[in-house]
Amino acid sequence: MSYETVIGLEIHVQLATRSKAFCGDDASFGGAPNTHTSAVSLAHPGTLPRLNKKAIEYAVRLGLALGCDIARHSTFDRKNYFYADLPKGFQTTQQNNPICLGGQLTVDGGRRTARLHHIHLEEDAGKSLHDQTPHESLIDLNRAGVPLLEIVTEPDLRSAEEVAAFMSEIRRLVRWLGISDGNMEEGSLRCDVNVSVRKSGEKKLGQRCEIKNVNSMRFARRAIEFEVKRQIGILESGGKVEQETRGFDAATGTTYSLREKEEAHDYRYFPEPDLPPVVISAALLEKIQSEMPPLPQVMEQTFQTKYGLSTHDAALFTQEREIADYFLQLTTHNNPQPVIPPRQIANLIINKLLPWSASTGTPLNACPVPPTAWLEFLNLIENQQVSASTAYQRLFPALLEEPEHSPTLLATEMNLLQNADADFLEKIADEVLARFPEKAAEYRKGKKGLIGFFMGELMKASKGKAEPKTATRLLEEKLK
Repeated sequence: MSYETVIGLEIHVQLATRSKAFCGDDASFGGAPNTHTSAVSLAHPGTLPRLNKKAIEYAVRLGLALGCDIARHSTFDRKNYFYADLPKGFQTTQQNNPICLGGQLTVDGGRRTARLHHIHLEEDAGKSLHDQTPHESLIDLNRAGVPLLEIVTEPDLRSAEEVAAFMSEIRRLVRWLGISDGNMEEGSLRCDVNVSVRKSGEKKLGQRCEIKNVNSMRFARRAIEFEVKRQIGILESGGKVEQETRGFDAATGTTYSLREKEEAHDYRYFPEPDLPPVVISAALLEKIQSEMPPLPQVMEQTFQTKYGLSTHDAALFTQEREIADYFLQLTTHNNPQPVIPPRQIANLIINKLLPWSASTGTPLNACPVPPTAWLEFLNLIENQQVSASTAYQRLFPALLEEPEHSPTLLATEMNLLQNADADFLEKIADEVLARFPEKAAEYRKGKKGLIGFFMGELMKASKGKAEPKTATRLLEEKLK
């Protein structure tokens, strides 16, 4: 029979605040085990939480970007369960009154829109390490209390590919907004995947199973594909899919049962007595709205329509806000004569500056060469004063070594400027044509492609100094 896959996500975004959600402990990744802790993180008796204001601002920022309704009044609850890396014995979360409601995200070039149920703020648990010693599990509480946003979607996704696209778009968005580094390897972005199947055409949802803590796009794809086959196999054999929580084994590509799915009452939720309600004033909401940057999907369209970039380059420039800002900074200063085509600016960034940034670990906005100098560099190429190959191979690294020099001065000092002087070029052209009279005769008989051969010889004879347009025109005139 034909089946339809139905998927909903619970995406956990670790926020890039300096301190934890409810105390001043260091929230950064890494550090020796159990060094980013205090009496509050360790849940010592008598300690009290205090809410991180920046985490609230980040939650509102993401909610606005996703078109959510921002709750002007939200509250926290205690989610009670026992686990070794949860020192309080409960997790502080927002069960009943989350900070963001509704919203949606469009993916796959606008072909699929997934609705959001809500976004809520909560704290992370610590980390259990099961592979350090053969007989013991070790606990690292550095992560305990780090602020998380949980994005809960409606069951609107229909394939592993759509899940990967959705996760990629969320990662791009949180990095663009500056609220998370989105690093899946470090656990800054991970998701629980709720998967069910139903016969094609049915409206009623099938029984779902939750796959916990999938921390890469590839693993999410493999976990979903296996789980869909597993559930279809159960239904085809006359069985019933049981609601449960499952894990994913990356080594075998299979999911496995962890526990029966808990219901809300199993956690004994009740209002957090030590935290007052969060009230977002109109002034704070307006301030956050005014500081919102243009969203990456909007900028992607702008780069294509206004600046003529390809679909690929527009997508690349909107993966990181730093790249987009640097491109816009260069185009803002783009006033030499002639004006440099935006495509040439994009080529400089993609082919030279991004590899340089990656190899040196230097952000683009910290590049020692000012934007006006890069435009002068491109103008030398555009005006054919320096050949493109020479500019990129020799002048580019020289500029990075001596950023205080102008590109024109450096090109002059390095003897890189091309020569358009008619007397200089005519002498070389006459020498080249005199060396190859048979080729000249073939050209005159109609073999016009030989102009490339003559240009190559002329460039060799001039040691790369001949200005190509003038030289080509001169050769064509002499070959008539």
